[in-house]
Order: sequence, then C-alpha cells, then structure tokens
Amino acid sequence: MQESDHILPDVLTPNLRVVFCGTAASTISAQRGAYYANPTNRFWGTLYEIGLTPRLLLPSEFRTVTDYGIGLTDLVKYRSGQDVVLRREDFDAAGLRAKIERYQPRVLAFDSKNAAQMFYGHKVDYGRQADPFGVTTVFVLPSTSGAARKFWDVTQWFALAEWVKSL
Repeated sequence: MQESDHILPDVLTPNLRVVFCGTAASTISAQRGAYYANPTNRFWGTLYEIGLTPRLLLPSEFRTVTDYGIGLTDLVKYRSGQDVVLRREDFDAAGLRAKIERYQPRVLAFDSKNAAQMFYGHKVDYGRQADPFGVTTVFVLPSTSGAARKFWDVTQWFALAEWVKSL
C-alpha cells in the first residue's frame, strides 16, 4: 500500500518537539478526514489545556500543528475504528520506527497504551519511558478517546507538556 491509501495523512516534518501517535483513526475521524474529530475525544482540548497550543484548535486544523512543533500519526494507517476491530497485522510498528528515525522528533508520545504496547511488543506503564528511541524520548499517555474515558487522567499529559517545554 501507498501513503495515498492512508486513512489520514501523516503530519510530520523533521525535528518536531513532539509527535503524537494514536492507534488508528476513529470511524468519525476517518469519515471527516481529520485527526481526533469525534466530539467525545479530548485531544484538542487537552493540547490547549496543557499549553502545547496557544488556542483551542479544531480537528479540521490538524495540518497546522507543525506550526507549534507538533506532529501526528497513527500506528494503524490503513484501517479505522476502535481497537477491538483492528487485527494484529494492521499494526505497523516497523513503519513507525522508520518515521521516527527519519524525522527525529524530540519526543514520541503515544496517546494510547495499546499503540505503545504494540510498538514495543510488551506491556508498558504510563509516563516517560526509561529507554529513548534513538534521540527521541518516549511517553505513554492515557487515551483521549471517549471510548477510554474510564482510564482518563490528565496528569501524564501535564508531565509531557513540562518535558516538551523544557526542550
């Protein structure tokens, strides 16, 4: 498959402060052609709340995140929906590794524990990971998805913001 077949395009440039990686685009995000477009998703509000953007961005403005040193991608690029509908072969950890090696962001932030675990191949805890990926520090954050509301805690997001702002 080609990049043009991606559900949502990567928003990546070299040397970003932080790249957020989700599991896969939600059904609503895929339909609307924008990252984190489900009204129940807290992503855009959280970015503003923790101070990584100077104003609340709309999902339709996702391509502008590089103006703030932020990038976006997903571990699953060719399928959309909740984690339960994704197959093991949908996850492209090698593709994500290649992107991180190519673009070398200061931080890779998984906004899904499931995505992080599929990337690493084992269970992980929330927070900053002990081992960086090359020059890139890795954080695992609670998902902003409305489907994961019972796991929501903004604390790790503030820790990420503090780290990113210190760079």
